Amino acid sequence: MEQVKLYTFIIYSENVPGLLSQITAVFTRRQVNIESLNVCASSTPGAHKYTITANCDLVMAKMLTAQIEKKIDVLQANFFTDEEIFINETCLLKISTPVMLENKSVCRMVRLHGAHIVEVNPTYATIEKTGITSDILSLYDSLKALGCVLQFVRSGRIAITKDFTEHLDEYLAEREKKRK
Repeated sequence: MEQVKLYTFIIYSENVPGLLSQITAVFTRRQVNIESLNVCASSTPGAHKYTITANCDLVMAKMLTAQIEKKIDVLQANFFTDEEIFINETCLLKISTPVMLENKSVCRMVRLHGAHIVEVNPTYATIEKTGITSDILSLYDSLKALGCVLQFVRSGRIAITKDFTEHLDEYLAEREKKRK
């Protein structure tokens, strides 16, 4: 039996309304839960980039990628393990200013985890941390244990491949050669 692990799917498409719904439906039909989702314009003009993470086995990752690539407005879809890409996330934490001032360990934890204090007022302080998921969750767990966390939010994963060029650029160049 294949091992279930976290895969990052990087999908490029035209900027078409409703395509996000079609892409997420592929995961839903296969009963694969999306862990994180980030959509933005890509470095390639006219193309949008979807970064989706999901836990599944290799066979399912291949199947999902093939189904997504069948969508007419999808330019390219690939999946990666964490070893094949550079990843990043951002989080914001709202912590209690009174607790922070009473307990020096709170500021020590913020510094230890390389986070930044963005704002401080008499009621709360806002902390920002950028990094990999495990680092962000470590900061959250440390501050939660100190009883100071009021709110916590984490972005979806952003990712780029460790390859020299963007996969989409190679694909589009190859497609252009075939047209000539």
